Amino acid sequence: MPRTTIRQALLRVSRQWLQQAADGEMAIETVDLYIQISERFARFADAHGIHRMDDVTGQVSELFIGAPGRDRRDNITLIPANSTRRQRRSALASLFAHARALGMTQAVPLLDSPPIPRPPRSTGAELTAAEIETLQFHSECGMPTTRHAALLALLLSGLGSAETSQATPGDLDLARACVTTKGTTRTAPRTCPLSPWDVRVLHLRSTYLAEHRPRQLRLVTSDTSTPYTAQASVGAGFNEIARRSGLATTRRKVEPRDITRYVARQVLLQTGQISEVARRLGLSSLDNAAELAGLAWKTSDGRR
Repeated sequence: MPRTTIRQALLRVSRQWLQQAADGEMAIETVDLYIQISERFARFADAHGIHRMDDVTGQVSELFIGAPGRDRRDNITLIPANSTRRQRRSALASLFAHARALGMTQAVPLLDSPPIPRPPRSTGAELTAAEIETLQFHSECGMPTTRHAALLALLLSGLGSAETSQATPGDLDLARACVTTKGTTRTAPRTCPLSPWDVRVLHLRSTYLAEHRPRQLRLVTSDTSTPYTAQASVGAGFNEIARRSGLATTRRKVEPRDITRYVARQVLLQTGQISEVARRLGLSSLDNAAELAGLAWKTSDGRR
């Protein structure tokens, strides 16, 4: 049997990834990312005269992982960030692991590859109510032409960045001040309440889109973007708000997850129930909900 080419393996493994996403075992955003990275690897390998899985060495894999690339603004980055290198390494590891399981190769090119260090886990920016108001104020610049205020409103309702990226005007019930999300592989479908500010800016945004961009379906991202790209776009949009407000600096990182943490703390303060925090955020794990709300609810022996 002829040795399997990289492109043949990618085709079959991609089908497995997609099936895992359909079964809820992988996030579709991760599948999209892995396919994009693997396609880039196939082109990279072609350029180095390598076409078959068995011919991929650790050296070639390391060269790809550390190769120059482009950022979201299409600028060339000569030295990729560690996060980019980890994504490339993870995609290649999954590609070869699945290919080996399918009997398409015996190569283990990352066997001796050292792990890429991660920064210490952040506890979050611990945003205050006053800082949320500052974010709201600066997000309104240029609205409703700009998406920033609507994006922030969706995050403040309790939607995650992936859910925010897929939200449409049809998900809104402004008369009842709520938004419905279909959820993701990590979060459950649910309906989240909207504050008066949320209702106001989402009304302006949805009205603007209906009048000026009637064919656009999504509220804050491009309809043609893949789920992964759309989620990244939400992060980029929020980063612009955080920088404009002065809350994000070289010494302090503020990200969409900090909004989720703020919402979690507020729900816990209002209800006193971790189960309500989990329900609002669509989480199945009470431990994850407690962590987001900043509640240390386990004793030293692991009991709650």
